[in-house]
Amino acid sequence: MNPKIWLSSPHMGGGEFEFVKEAFDTNWIAPLGPHVNGFEQDLQSFTGAKHAAALSSGTAALHLALIMLGIGPGDDVICQSFTFSASANPIAYQGANPVFIDSEPETWNMSPELLEQAIQDGIANGKKAKAIIPVHLYGMPAKMEQISAIAAKYGIPVIEDAAEALGSTINGKPAGTFGLMGILSFNGNKIITTSGGGALISDSADLIDKARFLATQARDAAPHYQHSQIGYNYRMSNVCAGIGRGQMQVLGERIAQRRKVYDYYVENLSDISGIRFLPEPAGAFSNRWLTTIIVDPAKTRGITREDIRLSLVSENIESRPLWKPMHLQPVFSGALSYVNGVSEDLFNNGLCLPSGSNLSSADLERVVKNVKSLCAKTIPNEA
Repeated sequence: MNPKIWLSSPHMGGGEFEFVKEAFDTNWIAPLGPHVNGFEQDLQSFTGAKHAAALSSGTAALHLALIMLGIGPGDDVICQSFTFSASANPIAYQGANPVFIDSEPETWNMSPELLEQAIQDGIANGKKAKAIIPVHLYGMPAKMEQISAIAAKYGIPVIEDAAEALGSTINGKPAGTFGLMGILSFNGNKIITTSGGGALISDSADLIDKARFLATQARDAAPHYQHSQIGYNYRMSNVCAGIGRGQMQVLGERIAQRRKVYDYYVENLSDISGIRFLPEPAGAFSNRWLTTIIVDPAKTRGITREDIRLSLVSENIESRPLWKPMHLQPVFSGALSYVNGVSEDLFNNGLCLPSGSNLSSADLERVVKNVKSLCAKTIPNEA
């Protein structure tokens, strides 16, 4: 069997080992340390955010953001529906109610029109939402200028889920820096990784200071262990931060490599009738964390997204359907949602192709050859 081609595997740059070795040599094998401070400074320099807190995951960052906004049981939090469940789970942690917003077709992210409708309905019912969580899906920036304007109009804070979008920008401004707070993820499949980890970024020193306090078990300033608030074990370790510092040295290269993968697929698959890609809107720059395609069976002679996925599986190539929207997830079946059918159609017909920055030319050729070979066949349309 051919070697496995992964969807998005970790890609070390070489410098990570020196930082990790330094952590071992100096015995900084702890939840905090100089690499944590250095990694936070690296993130601030790269994103332009004034402050950053390195944490155990992007989910932890979002959870802390909701806590600091005082969100609790019965509160409404508006969240993008077309996303991974980690965007919505922290809302449930707080006992709050997610209000899911469908996508617009240009970026596949939160629809500004449906967002405003949801806000207005909430106000009319005497329950204004306490926060808005848009997501920059697959690295494609959401329409943050419109979303931010709507949020400001109604006085609702924005928490940007930029877990998939480190390096993406809108008119030169980095994703994650439009809202009151932004969250990043360094999970193993992200554009850079700390093996696991995340960060909260903000221009507010008070918010980041409080996030660090809560993330280290909310220990009061006392010679003994004293706690006046509930805290969390959410800080990043010095070893993981060392990996992150090495990854930051190659982040620009990783973005360029991901975008090159996208360009390769576009060049080699765009001529197949019924397969289309998501282009960048004017002013948007995507890190192209994952390259995605939409498959229209009416134009591919009956070949579906699932046919392509299974064909790739048969050749030991990993691919993945687009996210199943949160408003269709059993766990959130009772949640209020504002839908237009966009995300459901994307889920039914969309596929993520292998997109790692460490894919070889031979790997990419295998993927393209498989898709082209399948699409050259005729599969009866059961419809």
